[in-house]
Amino acid sequence: MGMIENDWLKELESEFKQTYYKELYQFVRQEYESTTIYPPADDIFNAFHFTPLSKVKVLLLGQDPYHGEHQAHGLSFSVLPKQDIPPSLQNIYQELHDDLGCTIPEHGYLKKWADQGVLLLNTVLTVRAHQPNSHQGKGWERFTDAVIQAVNAQDRPIVYFLWGKPAQTKKKMLTNPKHLILTAPHPSPLSAYRGFFGCKHFSQANEFLKANGAEPIDWQIE
Repeated sequence: MGMIENDWLKELESEFKQTYYKELYQFVRQEYESTTIYPPADDIFNAFHFTPLSKVKVLLLGQDPYHGEHQAHGLSFSVLPKQDIPPSLQNIYQELHDDLGCTIPEHGYLKKWADQGVLLLNTVLTVRAHQPNSHQGKGWERFTDAVIQAVNAQDRPIVYFLWGKPAQTKKKMLTNPKHLILTAPHPSPLSAYRGFFGCKHFSQANEFLKANGAEPIDWQIE
């Protein structure tokens, strides 16, 4: 795993020393040695590499990484360039178009968002090829809860996008009155029509950031 070196390290180094994390590390290492795991090991912590804690403006919470080849690269909902755009991300792009008039891109690489302060965090950071949720319950959830708690402690305006029931279970952790929590059904084709479409989370987030003196996010993916 590519080590975290920016300001996240100070917040998370106590997690790395705990028994659960040492067991998680051993499990993940053995998995990479014995089968195909996504994302590539050096990409596991990309969300933290690309979006330092001090820069976080929006936390977009996903579940576990895409489990197909050349898709996952450490950012929730994002895929590498030249890959097909997954159905959930197609629906996110549709909502962006309807909400803010953004042109629908031809790729699903969301690093532009991460570079602006959108923490694209999955609750589980690794997965076996073609086996969704195969690394659930191994310790990643405890680690990413510590990440969410670190964001909750930040004394500045931050927006949370909690899409779908699994993400919304984290709502009870979010206690900072300076932050905005936005919830909606998941953008997957199974649930997007139940209220994800029309939620206008992107414009709400930008209005909140601007109202609190922060630079809004340019959501347009070129």
